Amino acid sequence: MLLQVLGTAAGGGLPQWNCACPGCAGARDRPERRRRHASLAVRADAGRWYIVNATPDIGDQIEDTHALHPGPGARQTPVAGVVLTDAELDHTLGVARLREADAVELVCTAPVREALLAGPRLGAVLGPYTDLLWRELGPGGPDGPGGPGGPDGPDGPDGPDGLGGPDGLGGPDGPGGPDGLGGQDPLPLGSELEATAVPIAAKRPRYAAGTGDDDPHWVIALVLREPATGKSLLYAPALAAWPDALQEAAEAADCVIVDGTFWDEDEPVRTGISSKTASGMGHLPIEGPGGTAHRLTGLRARCLYTHLNNTNPLTDPDDDRHKQLADRGLEVAVDGMVIEL
Repeated sequence: MLLQVLGTAAGGGLPQWNCACPGCAGARDRPERRRRHASLAVRADAGRWYIVNATPDIGDQIEDTHALHPGPGARQTPVAGVVLTDAELDHTLGVARLREADAVELVCTAPVREALLAGPRLGAVLGPYTDLLWRELGPGGPDGPGGPGGPDGPDGPDGPDGLGGPDGLGGPDGPGGPDGLGGQDPLPLGSELEATAVPIAAKRPRYAAGTGDDDPHWVIALVLREPATGKSLLYAPALAAWPDALQEAAEAADCVIVDGTFWDEDEPVRTGISSKTASGMGHLPIEGPGGTAHRLTGLRARCLYTHLNNTNPLTDPDDDRHKQLADRGLEVAVDGMVIEL
């Protein structure tokens, strides 16, 4: 499995345009500290890549990544599609930047698709420019794998019940049980890549507040697996909780890249950016009794943090907290790094 980190910053990037906090000021003074919005590129086949989360920086992220450059045809692109882990603006605004394509494949859960169609009205806005091709990740729906209109559902090539049984991919009659990873078949993205969703939380973006069901598929962790080798990556840039299914996925993975938005629980309040704590804002902190560092320590996987907020002291590469993490076998991802599993 081959992947490249396209960005590692939380919303606003580093520096954020309207912020003069020490982290942003430091990034202005020392451009090597700058970080683009958290995103990832993963190879699905020779010459085909998926981008995980379409950030406002997606154009520059593509230009900075040689494997994503177009060619040899005039409008031939290796970008096969986008996988979305949630419906937040910082992870979806970049879809509009891809409007020059004949079609854009979007892989996401049903709540994310519904939010993007009803809130930002993505279909209506981009319809005159390009076709949006939706593929559902997780339990099957009307247009997703395992659902009535999807490629693997009742009308698809895999027979009357689809891959996941009568109730779709991962439904009650699918293989492996009702809700866990074993209850849904992976979604093939190419010969070298398949994807599975781990439901995390029902945290909606602000524009979708009060809409939809309290479905934990609003925010997911993504398991990407290479079938030929069995190597897998767990990517979870937004963690409001650490459910048992996430722990199981982390223990099985070869590489784990997770939410590093805040160093500790009180960081947002202490730095004056919010009256809420880290977990109150939907992000488990790194350090502390409710933090993620102790969960990652001891895993067999290579473990890295991404999605750093501009207030996080880890945005300073000289901060002593980097050594604290290194002593526990943990790392902070950096923009542009290539990981091969």
